[in-house]
Amino acid sequence: MENVFIPLIIFLFSYVALSKERSREVNCALAALTLFGLFAWLPIDVLASEKRDLLVRPGLKDPRAFFCLIVFILSYVLVIFEEKTLLRKSKPVMLGAGIIWVTIGVAAPEYNVDHEQLKHAVFHDLTEYSSLFLFLFAAMTYISAMEGTNVFAALRSWLVRKGLNYRQLFWVTGIISFFMSAIADNLTTSLVMGAVVMAVGAANPGFIAVAMVNIVCAANAGGAFSPFGDITTLMVWQSGQVAFFDFFALFLPSVATYIVPAVIMSFFIPKDNPSASEERVKMIRGAKRVIGLGILTISMAVSFEQFLGLPPFMGMMTGLSLLMFHAYFLRKTRTEDEPIYEIFNAIKHVEWDTLLFFFGVMFSVGGLAFIGYLEIASATMYGEWGATTANVVLGAVSSIIDNIPVMFSVLSMQPEMDHFQWLLITLTCGVGGSLLSIGSAAGVALMGTSKGKYTFATHLKWAPVIALGYAAGIGMHFLVNG
Repeated sequence: MENVFIPLIIFLFSYVALSKERSREVNCALAALTLFGLFAWLPIDVLASEKRDLLVRPGLKDPRAFFCLIVFILSYVLVIFEEKTLLRKSKPVMLGAGIIWVTIGVAAPEYNVDHEQLKHAVFHDLTEYSSLFLFLFAAMTYISAMEGTNVFAALRSWLVRKGLNYRQLFWVTGIISFFMSAIADNLTTSLVMGAVVMAVGAANPGFIAVAMVNIVCAANAGGAFSPFGDITTLMVWQSGQVAFFDFFALFLPSVATYIVPAVIMSFFIPKDNPSASEERVKMIRGAKRVIGLGILTISMAVSFEQFLGLPPFMGMMTGLSLLMFHAYFLRKTRTEDEPIYEIFNAIKHVEWDTLLFFFGVMFSVGGLAFIGYLEIASATMYGEWGATTANVVLGAVSSIIDNIPVMFSVLSMQPEMDHFQWLLITLTCGVGGSLLSIGSAAGVALMGTSKGKYTFATHLKWAPVIALGYAAGIGMHFLVNG
C-alpha cells in the first residue's frame, strides 16, 4: 500500500509542473515525462523486488521487453504533440504496435513460444478490436449523416437565436452537453456546443474560456453513465463486465461530477446579455428520419444483446443498412433544388483517424500484456493497493494518458473485481479526463477551435474545482451504489 504514493507523487508533479507561465509545447513535454514516469515505474519497481520474482515472466528481464515499453511511450508522446507536429495520432501508435509485435515475434523462439501461440494472441486482440470498430463505424456514420443533414447546425442556430444571457447560456450548453454526450460521442457534442459558445460569446473571451471548461466536464460526465456515451463504457459493455442497464446506476455520480464544478464556475459568469443573432439553419429533408433511424439502431443494438445474445455491433450494422436504404430513397425522390444525398459521403467523413488510433492502442497494449507488463501492474495495483485506490488513481491518470489505453489495460488485466468496482473504474476513467484539457478528445478539440480563448492554462486554473467534482462523483457512487 505504501507504494501508492509513488504514482500519486508523479501525478501531483504534473499539476505543479504544468504552469500557465510556460508554452503549451513545454507543458506537453512535461506531461510526456509524467506519462513516462507513470508507465515505467511499475515494471522497474517490481523487477527490483526479490519477494515478487515469481510474478515476473523470464522475458521481462530481456532488454527487448523494456524496448517495447519505450516504443509505446514514445508513440504516445507523438500523440500528445499531434497539434504541434500535425502528425495524425493514428500513425505513431500503429507503427508502435507493429514494432512491438515484430520484437515479440523475433524474441518468441527463445522463450518456447511458437507461431500458433502468437497468432492466438494477435487474433484475440483482433476480435476485441473488430467488435469495437464495427460498432463505432456504424455510430460515426450516423453522426456524419446528421451533420450532413444539418441536424447539429440547426440546433446551434436555434440556441443562438434564443437571446439567452451569459449565465443562462452557460447552463443550457452544459446541460445539453451532458445529455447529448450520452448518445453522441463527447467529441461531436463538444464541437457543437463549443460552436454555440463561440458564436454568442465572441465579445466576451472570459466567458468563452469558462463555458468551454464547463462543456468538457459536462460531455465527459454525461458519457460515463451510458454504454454509448464513451469509448470506455462501450468497451466495458462489450466485454460483458457490466450489463447495459446497469450503467445507469452511474447517473447520479455523473451528475455530481458535473454539477459541483458547474455551480462554482457559474458564480464567475456575468448576467449580461450578448448580442442576439438571427442566423437560421434548416434541416435537410429526411433529417428527422435519420434521427429516428439512429434511435431505432441503438434500440436494436441493445435488443440484440439483451434478448438474442448477439453482439451489439450486429444491431448497429443492421441499423446502418437501414440508413443506406433511406439514402437510396432520398436520392430517388429528390427534387431539382435539393442537394444530392450520398451515404458514402457520410462514410467518407467518418473519423478514420480515431478508428485506426484504437487499432494502434489496442494492439500495443495487447503486446505489452503478452510480454507480462499488465500482469505485474495488476498484481501491484489491484493486489497491493486494493481495487478502490487503483481505480481512483487510474481515473486521475487518464487526464494525462487517454482513457482508452487505460481502460483497455484494465480489461486486459482482468483483475478480480466485483460489480461495484467495475462501475467505479468506468466512472473514473470516463470523468478523469476532465482534470486537464489534454485528458479527453473534447478538451483537445475545443483547444483547436477556440482561437486561443480556451487553452491548457485556462482549463488548468479550474483543475481544483474539477477535482472536487471528481471526488464528489466517487463519493456519490459509494453513497448510492455501495
